[in-house]
Amino acid sequence: MDYHTIRPHPDLSSIVKCYWTLEVPYQNDAQRQLIVPDGCIEMIFILGDDVKRFTSGDEYIIQPRDMVLGQITEPFYVLPSGDVKSFAVRFYPYGFSNFVSISIGDLVNKETPLVSLFGNEVATALADKIRSAADTLERIELVDAFLLERLITKPTVDGIVKRTIDAIFSTKGKVSINTIVNDDSSKRRQLERKFLKEVGVSPKQLGKMIRLQSALKMLLNNHTGSLTEIAYESDYYNQAHFIKDFREFTGTTPKAFLGDEGMILSSVFYKQD
Repeated sequence: MDYHTIRPHPDLSSIVKCYWTLEVPYQNDAQRQLIVPDGCIEMIFILGDDVKRFTSGDEYIIQPRDMVLGQITEPFYVLPSGDVKSFAVRFYPYGFSNFVSISIGDLVNKETPLVSLFGNEVATALADKIRSAADTLERIELVDAFLLERLITKPTVDGIVKRTIDAIFSTKGKVSINTIVNDDSSKRRQLERKFLKEVGVSPKQLGKMIRLQSALKMLLNNHTGSLTEIAYESDYYNQAHFIKDFREFTGTTPKAFLGDEGMILSSVFYKQD
């Protein structure tokens, strides 16, 4: 498995977290891979063979080859049908809202074809150029030009949304949303509405995702402590609270996650993020 991340263009660095590439040779015994929520939205170009995404049991859809993957709030399983080769843009939670007029909440837990967001002519032209590009560097230049052309003005994410997200990331999901809004219930409801439109999930959900990321990184980077210690360091009430949140987003337990080959892809993403 060959996974790389690349820093974004300086003029996009406030809204794009990174570009990434993934290549995996075909495997006869390939297993479904769990994608763990990370609070980000991604624009993905599938350059290799088709990828299945399971919707229920053995039922699946074939992912669009050029798509935006919205916020994920539930277990999300994929399986390549052959060679994997992907190029993608990973946006910060508030980043993609700068390029579309629709509510980001409409993109949650699904793949939206680029043609549905940017129109057939524009999306098809971009996809064709990405596929015919000589290498990753050329693909990055193409995406940079595409995004910068649509970013007519400086990003204007709502101030309270940006401050809340910054607080969530800087505290690794531990900040209290009530503290941010000074225990004002009307301000909290207003903040939640803005989050659903610009981010796709509530502040509380994003906080849970980021806190889970912190705990996952401890698990994956040879943390020698017990689950109880990891839960404590990640500010969960106790081990049971940690396991409950872990299961909500992954459908499994921390111990099972570490020993499951179906978690390899998420493990690689989280170790290098």
